[in-house]
Amino acid sequence: MFDIQLHKQQVEEAVRFLRTRLNIMPEVVIQLGTGLGGLTEAVKDAEIIPYEEIPNFPRSTVTSHAGNLVCGMLAGKPTAILQGRFHYYEGYSAREVGFPIRVLSLLGAQTALITNASGGLNTDWSPGTIMVFNDHINQLGDNPLRGSNVDEWGPRFPDLSEPYDSALQQLARQAADKLAMDDLTSGTYICIPGPSLETPAETRLLRKSGADAVGMSSIPEIITGLHAGMRILGLSVVANVNDPDNFEPILLDDIVETANTAKPQLQALIVEIMRRL
Repeated sequence: MFDIQLHKQQVEEAVRFLRTRLNIMPEVVIQLGTGLGGLTEAVKDAEIIPYEEIPNFPRSTVTSHAGNLVCGMLAGKPTAILQGRFHYYEGYSAREVGFPIRVLSLLGAQTALITNASGGLNTDWSPGTIMVFNDHINQLGDNPLRGSNVDEWGPRFPDLSEPYDSALQQLARQAADKLAMDDLTSGTYICIPGPSLETPAETRLLRKSGADAVGMSSIPEIITGLHAGMRILGLSVVANVNDPDNFEPILLDDIVETANTAKPQLQALIVEIMRRL
């Protein structure tokens, strides 16, 4: 049985710890995904805290995720970067996956940029395309708000009629224009449990559901942020595109390689977005 009071105590303990450790309280949170950890090099006056030092923080078990909270100034904005994330398939609940976003929202962060690497379902796209989220479908079978609600954190039934802030989406498009990026698009992201990758039949089903890209992360963090009243921008590097009628093997190494190839563009885009916030 989920103990909401214990969870609340664990969140508050992490918040108290970070208040004593951080010189700058973040206004913006950036969640970095597979192969996208290098943005931290652009942070000025960076304070780096390994996740294992923060009370009650989950531990990342994915090799391409560093597992650090990096806080400092990025493009003149007080920013917290989650260098590495947690996944439902690692054995965490959706509430545990969203734990860092909950903690940072209580430290005062009001905007979250959530990034990941995904598989393309839209066959008009190519690997390396960057998708701005305009909607999502949660197929995890779990929700970070399941169980008793903490009313001071957010409403019992949060409205998700516009989960992704339209002004932030417009900001992303303006930033892409400034950088002459012609591979930015927008679409619907669907989150599945994993860790097994999609079969051809599952790919057909996901496409028919209206999704443009599929992944195994981000939605617990996004729902947690929305519940906390944060403005959310989602960005995904489309690492591979599979036609279910001409299916090719999907290998994690290939996904990480594509994410690394697209990393300079995504990092430049994020910095330009931060400048315009």
